[in-house]
Amino acid sequence: MDWLRPVIRFVISALVLMFVGYIIPGFSALTIWSALLAALVIAGIGYLVELAFGREVSPYAHGIVGFLVSAAVIYVSQFFVPNLSVSIIGALLSALVIGIIDMFIPTKLR
Repeated sequence: MDWLRPVIRFVISALVLMFVGYIIPGFSALTIWSALLAALVIAGIGYLVELAFGREVSPYAHGIVGFLVSAAVIYVSQFFVPNLSVSIIGALLSALVIGIIDMFIPTKLR
């Protein structure tokens, strides 16, 4: 049952991305498959950022640096996920909304 926790968090991450797509201007609405792929890509890019710069700069870090890195990761992910389109403002707003949702429903994929 240890494998179930990451799967649930991964699905929750995809659902959060779908929700963000509907409420944030500049962030395209996603199908479930695009959202799952986006969650995978965002987790992968976040992991690479942590490897390169450490946990303090990670998208999961708290504070302005973590917020900006989260927005950058979301923005860059559009180049790897079909049907995902994110403006810079959309990436900033979605990072804010995802951060707020993450306070109540942790979606860290680590």
